[in-house]
Amino acid sequence: MIRVAEPSTHPYSRLTPDLVIVSVEAAGLRSDGRFLALNSYENRVYQVGIEGATPLVVKFYRPGRWTTAAILEEHEFAAELAAAEIPVIAPLAHERRTLFELEGFRYALYPRHGGRWPELANREDRVRMGRFLGRIHGIGARREFRHRAVLDWRTMGLDSARYLVDNDWVPSHLLPAYTTLCDDLLGLVEQRFEAASGVRVLRLHGDCHPGNVLWTDGPHFVDLDDCMTGPAVQDLWMLLSGRSEEIAAQLRDYLEGYAEFADFDYRELRLVEALRTLRQIHYAAWLARRWEDPAFPRAFPWFSEPRYWEQHVLDLREQLAAFDE
Repeated sequence: MIRVAEPSTHPYSRLTPDLVIVSVEAAGLRSDGRFLALNSYENRVYQVGIEGATPLVVKFYRPGRWTTAAILEEHEFAAELAAAEIPVIAPLAHERRTLFELEGFRYALYPRHGGRWPELANREDRVRMGRFLGRIHGIGARREFRHRAVLDWRTMGLDSARYLVDNDWVPSHLLPAYTTLCDDLLGLVEQRFEAASGVRVLRLHGDCHPGNVLWTDGPHFVDLDDCMTGPAVQDLWMLLSGRSEEIAAQLRDYLEGYAEFADFDYRELRLVEALRTLRQIHYAAWLARRWEDPAFPRAFPWFSEPRYWEQHVLDLREQLAAFDE
């Protein structure tokens, strides 16, 4: 059965172009009326023209997702990294404030920054990326988050799988295979996390995949929306791809650069496949939880079709095999 979202009553339906412009001007700037929606689903992000100046980017936080204290910790972490000359796109301040509110929306302003996705196809770029991650984690280890999420396999895995089953997202003919696979996989995930229970946790970017890095003459890290407390490998594993021998070579390069600025506990490598598994399960649950937002059915129409779930089950089976490699 293909699910269709109900007519929108989502809070973002109130976020009109006029309100976007007014929000920017309420933060002390004057817009020239130019307006461009950027690619974002969890939040809403727009480029807005500014009279006599470079356009900027305004990010409207998804209502109800983060507390104000958690958002401010994100901003403080970004500012701390930027002050250490780490290329992170930090929010702009107006009258010493970085978080603003209007008509029930909390939002922040950012400088516009160009760039492309990093290819990371050669050793030099990977070592360089590793250096910056080591520097980020060196800063991240200095203090603790008080209001941000902690990476927890039960929340990402058990709760996500249960949500999908309880809300009838998994087609009935795939349900036995899905539940068995999740039981087996999450048992292995639990074992890996128990084996790594003594590793250090610190403040992380949290979602450090290539789409959150803009590359010009080097990396610029964007979107700390998912910054969290967790093991260092969480910011490394999403940069790995290819066959096992390719992944091993990539990892050596990243860790060579990383080691120049921070220590890495090699026990964390046992978490890589566990974290990959959690992301696969959690991603499906994220789409399901956001389905009432009309942007999601438009952007991910395949999600409610049986063939997506057939492929998802196949991917989970492959992931089960990956634990044995």
